[in-house]
Amino acid sequence: MHSMTDKPAPKPRRPRTPRHAAGADPDKRAAIILGAAQVFMQMGFDAASVSDICTAAGVSKSTLYVYFASKEDLFEALVEERREAMFENLQSSLQGPAPLADRLAAFARTLGAAICSDDVIAAQRIVIAIAERRPDIGTRFYESGAAKGHAVLLAVLEQEVARGTLVIPDLPLAAYQFVELSAAGHWRRRLFAKAATPPTAEVIAATAQSAVAMFLATYAASRS
Repeated sequence: MHSMTDKPAPKPRRPRTPRHAAGADPDKRAAIILGAAQVFMQMGFDAASVSDICTAAGVSKSTLYVYFASKEDLFEALVEERREAMFENLQSSLQGPAPLADRLAAFARTLGAAICSDDVIAAQRIVIAIAERRPDIGTRFYESGAAKGHAVLLAVLEQEVARGTLVIPDLPLAAYQFVELSAAGHWRRRLFAKAATPPTAEVIAATAQSAVAMFLATYAASRS
């Protein structure tokens, strides 16, 4: 038996749930972005309301405004988050010891699949719809998207010209040309709803191989 002076064993403390500063909870931010993605893709930018987004995300308006200043700010954050993964894939496709033709083909496959995907097409349609009255959004969308992808490829082309594997009189133009070739015949058909579904992996790969063949036929230093 224990004497009356014995103290009971202390109860184990429960681990405290970490508390985040206002606007700093990554799970809450992710939930808001996910809810916004669902609403924007279903309703479009103009029809979507902050109330719709809050309902989809399971947060209050006051909480949403702690993380994002406006619906436009939230849309840009959503697009930027999706893009980061795409640009990591684009950069990695161009790196490594593989021959240039293989690296260009990998870049074209990655880019072609990305820009013809449902998410990217939906985002592009939203931006096109609002760009006339909000050219600032259109500009930022382009600079953080198409311009950034162009820069990734341009850096590699500059390296290859310096090594003597490519002869390109206008490097920026050549980079734009290859980007266009990567989704030739697919991207515009998707954008304007002529094609309801993305091209298959086999079609994307065939388009990429054709893009590389045409590009190197013009710019390879060893072309006949």
